[in-house]
Amino acid sequence: MMGHYRVTGLREACGVFGVFAPGRDVARLTFFGLYALQHRGQESAGIATCDGHTAYLHKGMGLVAQVFNEENLRPLRGHMAIGHNRYSTTGASHIRNAQPYLIETLHGPLGVAHNGNLTNALHLRRLVLERGVGLSSTSDSEVITQMLAAPPEAWLNGHAPPVNGDGVDDEWVARIRAFMRLAKGAYSLVILTRRGLYAVRDPLGLRPLCLGTLDEGVVVASESCALLTVGATYLREVTPGEIVRVDDRGITSFAGLHSPTRALCIFEYVYFARPDSLFEGQVIHEVRQRMGRRLAHEAPADADIVVGVPDSATPHAIGYSLESGIPFTEGLTKNRYIGRTFIQPDDKLRQEGVRLKYNPLPANLEGRRVVLVDDSIVRGNTAGPLVQLLRDGGAREVHVRVASPPVCHPCFMGVDMATYRELVAARMDVEAIRRHIGADSLAYLSLPGLVAVVEEALEKPTGHCTACFSGEYPIEIPEWLFAENREKLAFEGIWGS
Repeated sequence: MMGHYRVTGLREACGVFGVFAPGRDVARLTFFGLYALQHRGQESAGIATCDGHTAYLHKGMGLVAQVFNEENLRPLRGHMAIGHNRYSTTGASHIRNAQPYLIETLHGPLGVAHNGNLTNALHLRRLVLERGVGLSSTSDSEVITQMLAAPPEAWLNGHAPPVNGDGVDDEWVARIRAFMRLAKGAYSLVILTRRGLYAVRDPLGLRPLCLGTLDEGVVVASESCALLTVGATYLREVTPGEIVRVDDRGITSFAGLHSPTRALCIFEYVYFARPDSLFEGQVIHEVRQRMGRRLAHEAPADADIVVGVPDSATPHAIGYSLESGIPFTEGLTKNRYIGRTFIQPDDKLRQEGVRLKYNPLPANLEGRRVVLVDDSIVRGNTAGPLVQLLRDGGAREVHVRVASPPVCHPCFMGVDMATYRELVAARMDVEAIRRHIGADSLAYLSLPGLVAVVEEALEKPTGHCTACFSGEYPIEIPEWLFAENREKLAFEGIWGS
C-alpha cells in the first residue's frame, strides 16, 4: 500500500465534480474538472457516467493523468457524470476505497462521490450491516451509498422524513433527507442517478461545493477553479443543508436539513483551496494576501527580504512584503517535476523530501536577513529543513512567520490534520518550536487576526470552523475518535489515513 507524501505534512480534502450536459463528452469534461481539483486528493481518481439507462465506471490508484487515458475514457458514455479525487480519511489508501461508488438499485444505477468525513460513521456502518447489507470497503462513503440505496423507512424506524413544506415527490430527495437526518459530520456529495444528478452539502457547510452553467448543461464542483477549466460559468455555492437536483428540467433546489450556524473550514482559505477559486464571494489569493498583511502588522521582523515557501505560501508572502515594505523575492526554487510523490510518509523521508523538492537561490540569499513566510506548521518536520536550506544558501538570519495560528488539534471533518502526538504545537510552545526548527525568530498569525481577515470582506459573517486551531469543534466529536485511539482504529481497518 502506497502512502501520499507532501512536504508540509497536510493532506487536502477530497475533490468532487459532476456534470449534466447532453451532447457533450461528459467523461472528458470530468477528467479535466478532476485535473483542476488534483490538489484536493492524489491517492485515487474515478469517473462514473450514465446515459439514462446504463452507468459506466472507471477508477484507479494514482493521479488523474495516471488513472485515465483515451482508451479507458472512451467507454464512459452518457450525458451526465460524476468524478472524485481522493485522499484517505475514513478508510485506508486502497482501490476498494476509491470513488465514486456505483451500485444498482430498484430505481436504477446510483453513484456517489463524497468529500468530507462522518463523525458517526461507525454507528451508520453498524446500521447498514444490521440490515444485512455487505460492505466491501472501510470507507464511510460506501456507507452513504448503501444508505441512499434503501428507502427512508429503512433508517427512520418505518417513518418517511418530512417534506419540509415543498411537497416534493422525488424518491431520491426523500432518501437524501433521511440520510441527512442521521448523518453527523462533513459531507459534500455529488450523486448520479438514472434521471439526473444531485448535489448535497451538510447543514454546517463544512466542505465547499458550487454550481456553474455550461452551454445548456450544469456543472457541480468542490471549487470554482474546476468550472473555469471546463469553460463553465460560476453560478453560486450550494447552500449548507441544500439538496440540488440537476436534470433535463434544469436546476431545482430542495430544503435538506437546516442549521442556524455555519462552519466552512477556515483552512480552505489558509491552504487547501486553489488560489484562483472563489469562496463566499472572495478570491482565495486576495484573502491570502490579506493574511500576509495582517501577519506583518502583528509580527514585524527586521529583515532584508521576504521569501515564501513555494507555491502555497506565495500569496501570504506577497502580502507580508506589501505591508512591511520589505522586498519580496524568490529564495527557494521548487522542482515541480517531483511534485506529489507516492512514498511512505515517515519522518525521515519527509525531511529528505524537502531537499528533493526545493533548492535555495544563493544569489538572492547571500548575507541577507530573511523572513520566511509559510502558510502553516503542522508536524514541524519540514520547517527545520527549510530554514537550514536558506542558511545553506547564505542567509545570515532566518525569521519564520506563519500565516495561520498554531495547529494544536486534529480534524475529524475530512482533513488529515494528524494526531495530538504528531502536532508539534500540541507538544511545544512557540519558543520551543523556534528552537526545534532552528529559526532566529518565529511568530504566527493570531486566531482573531485570521478570522478578521477572512470575514472582513463578507457582507455578513457566515461562521467558520477553527477547530484545528481552537479545539472548539462545531459538532460533537465521539471520544473514541480522538487521537489516543486513532492508531488502534487505523490498524484494525476501521479508521485509516
